[in-house]
Amino acid sequence: MVLYLFWGDDDFALTKAVTALKDKSLNADWASFNFERINADQPEGALAALTQAMTPPFGMGQRFIWLVEPPFLQQASDVVTQELERTLPQLLDSSVLVITGQKKPNGRLKSTKLLQKYAEVKEFSAIPPWKTDQITDKVRQAAKEVGVRLTRASGEFLVEAVGNNTRQLYNELEKLRLFGNGTVTGEQPSDRQTDAEPLDLETVAGLITTSTQSSLQLASAIRMGDTGKALELVADLLGRNEPALRIVATLVGQFRTWLWVRVMTEAGERDEKAIAQAAGVGNPKRIYFLRQEINGLSQPQLLQAMPVLLSLESEIKIGREAEATLQTKVIELCQICRGRR
Repeated sequence: MVLYLFWGDDDFALTKAVTALKDKSLNADWASFNFERINADQPEGALAALTQAMTPPFGMGQRFIWLVEPPFLQQASDVVTQELERTLPQLLDSSVLVITGQKKPNGRLKSTKLLQKYAEVKEFSAIPPWKTDQITDKVRQAAKEVGVRLTRASGEFLVEAVGNNTRQLYNELEKLRLFGNGTVTGEQPSDRQTDAEPLDLETVAGLITTSTQSSLQLASAIRMGDTGKALELVADLLGRNEPALRIVATLVGQFRTWLWVRVMTEAGERDEKAIAQAAGVGNPKRIYFLRQEINGLSQPQLLQAMPVLLSLESEIKIGREAEATLQTKVIELCQICRGRR
């Protein structure tokens, strides 16, 4: 494959994939001659990238062109579309062209359809913070890649500590690898000992700072009706420059999940797989714990909370001051959840 289209808002994972592909494609001795990164703000950047992709490499290895955020992923001109139509089928095997963007490409465009036809397309979107089962799988996969063995408890601690932050996940795993396995120059993850003792919870907790708070912890504080704790978490999250809309998205997702579990349970459904499917939970085993979480919440309470959350999202989107708006709505949500306590 000589053409790749990577998109998504997990910039760390996306850049990591591009770097791995670049290292695989380029000859180290000739890399400076054959690597070109072209940004969207460069004049005629898309056409320049296509021209480079049709140019044989200099010396050994392949030519590697990285086209960043080209406008044609969202809105393509006739000139660019025609050039894509002419060039993509003729790309040289000696070149690798990688096109990246944060937003999902506009599927209605002819340019996007051409890319889908000729490119390997991969999404790098951040996992929603409330999908802890997917984050757990990600942590397990990353730990294996880096060469770190964890116990179940230490793995769960790492999930809670890093959330869906891929950059922080790999930074923390590298720290754990250096502590647990040592480091050898030129050593690859696959070369490291696989029979080393897993790092236990005490060790991992001592190495990873967990002073940061997550939006899921905020959802939990609201669920418990703990206004003081919830407001403290709001201040902490905003103080760490967590986007307000991301906080709201987590709260909406978590309360929606709780609501579905409550509705299905009160409807008499006992099959955890059916409940998980309705609630959008990937791991049915989580349903047991979700049921425990909502023991003190009724269906009317959860239904009453949803309009408040949607109103919060709407007010943030139209530009209301984030901290004051979050504080007001969080207090209201805590009062709703405290109704039967």
